[in-house]
Amino acid sequence: MALLRDRIRPALYDFFGGRMEKHFAEYRRKALAHAQGRVVEIGGGTGFNLPYYPSTIEELVVTEPVPGMLERARRRAATSALRVTVRQASAEALPFEDASFDTVVSTLVLCSVDDLDRALAEIHRVLRPGGQLIFVEHVRWEDPERAKWQDRLERPWMVLADGCHPNRATLERIEAGPFDVVDVERSELRQSPPLVRPLVAGRALAR
Repeated sequence: MALLRDRIRPALYDFFGGRMEKHFAEYRRKALAHAQGRVVEIGGGTGFNLPYYPSTIEELVVTEPVPGMLERARRRAATSALRVTVRQASAEALPFEDASFDTVVSTLVLCSVDDLDRALAEIHRVLRPGGQLIFVEHVRWEDPERAKWQDRLERPWMVLADGCHPNRATLERIEAGPFDVVDVERSELRQSPPLVRPLVAGRALAR
């Protein structure tokens, strides 16, 4: 299990993620242009977001729960011109003080956290009032028939995709919390399997 977690899984993540980057990089670039101040990224994986942060941010903390992913993220962070710290932590238990960040970043993460509402509560806790959550997430289809297929295939997809829920209504869960959602854009990543094709990107300001 340790070999799978620390070596094989991160290698596969980089291999398949790298193949998708030519399609997804523009989403990262557009979203992260809004990052400012002290920034914490949840579920940073192996560090695909690192090249897209503006040089004007004060500090970047990248969190990731999986040790093997962390090692690859640290290697990428070492080549960055930014002030970067990499920490092992889950989105549901961030080891930071209340109101200690100006920006939280989540790209393709909230689909896979064990407890979405707890993760959102932690994000809100570490944001200063008026701070922003920047998100790019695949979500539940608005088309009811396609959404039914996401529900039917949720369990097998979770096994194949390392705990990813293809049918989460993530935007609605953010809107239900203590956030004001702004700049929302819906689109489709057509190079992805239909099950995880619909995307939402935007910002949510902490009340």
